[in-house]
Amino acid sequence: MKAPYTDIQVREIGCRRTAGTPFPSSTGAWVPSWANNPREILDPVRRRWVALTPEEWVRQNTILFLHKQCGYPLELMQVEAAITLNGLTRRCDIVVYDKNVHPWMIVECKKEEVAINQKVIDQACRYNLVLQVPYLFLTNGRQQLCLHVDTKTQSLSQVNLPQHE
Repeated sequence: MKAPYTDIQVREIGCRRTAGTPFPSSTGAWVPSWANNPREILDPVRRRWVALTPEEWVRQNTILFLHKQCGYPLELMQVEAAITLNGLTRRCDIVVYDKNVHPWMIVECKKEEVAINQKVIDQACRYNLVLQVPYLFLTNGRQQLCLHVDTKTQSLSQVNLPQHE
């Protein structure tokens, strides 16, 4: 995934509107400063400013990656989609819909420090008990894993990120 995008808009809380870019760290990696300077980031799907957290940074870069690099329409994405699982409300980071507006892919975003491991796969699979999508995409901004869900055999296989249908 090509990230971060330099056209992400970030602003200090309380400012009117400032087009921002990522902040260079001492290691040369491009990361925002979370603790010292509370900021907001513009979410193009929800069309509003949201608190800039490490996970939100990954989510917004993932949205732009899916849209700009893979051609997924913003109009067919839902951020923090609420589902009911075992009587509890849970939220999928991103749900991508097909052209018939049926759920098609669950995207689970984790902050950079969280490894994409079996625990993250299990979380996405639990969400898929409700949505029954054919694809799961898991990312922490550095690692990406795309899985195809075979509903007949209830098996997962690693695949390349598919073209949007």
